[in-house]
Amino acid sequence: MAADTSTQAEVQLAVRRPPAGFWLRPRFLWSFVPFVLVFAVGLGVLARDGDVLLPFERLAVVEGKIASKADFFEDAEVQRILLRHHLRVHFTQGGSRDLANTPLDGFDFVFPSGQPAGDLVLSRLKDQGRSTTVYKPFTSPIVLGSYREYAEALRAAGLATPLDGDADGEPLYYRLQLDGFLAAIESRKRWSELAGGKVASSNRITAWSPDICRSNSAGTYMALVAFVRNKNDVPQSEAEAERLANEIKPLVGVFGLPQSDLFNSYVTPEGKGQPIVVVYEHQFLAYQAQYHARTQTLDRDRVLLYPSVNFRTDPVYIPLSPVGERLGRLITTDPELRRRAVALGFRTLTPDAEPAGPEFADYLRGQSIPVPAFLTDVGTTAQLPRLDLLEKMIGITGNCS
Repeated sequence: MAADTSTQAEVQLAVRRPPAGFWLRPRFLWSFVPFVLVFAVGLGVLARDGDVLLPFERLAVVEGKIASKADFFEDAEVQRILLRHHLRVHFTQGGSRDLANTPLDGFDFVFPSGQPAGDLVLSRLKDQGRSTTVYKPFTSPIVLGSYREYAEALRAAGLATPLDGDADGEPLYYRLQLDGFLAAIESRKRWSELAGGKVASSNRITAWSPDICRSNSAGTYMALVAFVRNKNDVPQSEAEAERLANEIKPLVGVFGLPQSDLFNSYVTPEGKGQPIVVVYEHQFLAYQAQYHARTQTLDRDRVLLYPSVNFRTDPVYIPLSPVGERLGRLITTDPELRRRAVALGFRTLTPDAEPAGPEFADYLRGQSIPVPAFLTDVGTTAQLPRLDLLEKMIGITGNCS
């Protein structure tokens, strides 16, 4: 048999790799690149603004005790700015003297509304052997909130003078002759008895203040009344302070509400039941800015009376911990926080506690709000009695326990 010389080909088995997953195919990946780029750019913008990365940064919660300046930390914009610095402020609110006379353990800062309560806190810290930095980021003077008809009644009686004029002839600010106003209170005069007969009300003339035992504004107003009653001088002894406090007690109308509640009552339709109330300038200016934002006009029914005798009331921020110190530096120096303070009606100060630049006036003009005069242009600059005498006078005039 002849041999079979034909060649028999081997069967070749080709091993095929499984197809690439849909998500890994080059065509899909290239189509996804634009979306990745857009996302990356957007993330970069948000990271620049400081908000998107907040969940990945550790937030420090700063515990504080605050008086009437709580409205600064309650402001949503202030909170947003602080979050960008990885800080969140949690606070307990009370009267300035409450803050100064209650325990401070566990708090990072205390923020009374004026120097006297601040001095009480600093005195306590000194007794404990502790020292701290004091910050004064802004100021807001004590003023009297009133209504146009009452301000015009005082004007007709020669007790008030307009401080600003405008095309409408409706001044927003008046200079109040404090000695003549106190004389009208002391003689138990009624509004209807003022010269000119501008107001028919048979209520007695007075200025209502918050609880004097708790509030810096009430204690400050009491000190102004005492200074005027004492012929523009402060008491020099305990006996003189006691005598003076008993003399002026009938001249100080204490309403008993916290400062914020008293102002909130003033801006309601029912507020005219107390036609003159002790407030802070920043409360009034912030209210007018909000009113203008809603209505494109000002509330010209409500006005401010600047006492002819006054002094600066600087809120005193006192840090009690390193994170409290950090917050104090921020609210004093951060440009965004300073601009926001102006928008809330405060007069910003330099780190040396001197009046800052023109931002306060510029902001008010931008809101069509007349710029109030500096206190030195209004009248006499008063002095406070020394701290122990002031405390004694507050206790007497407010029947503080």
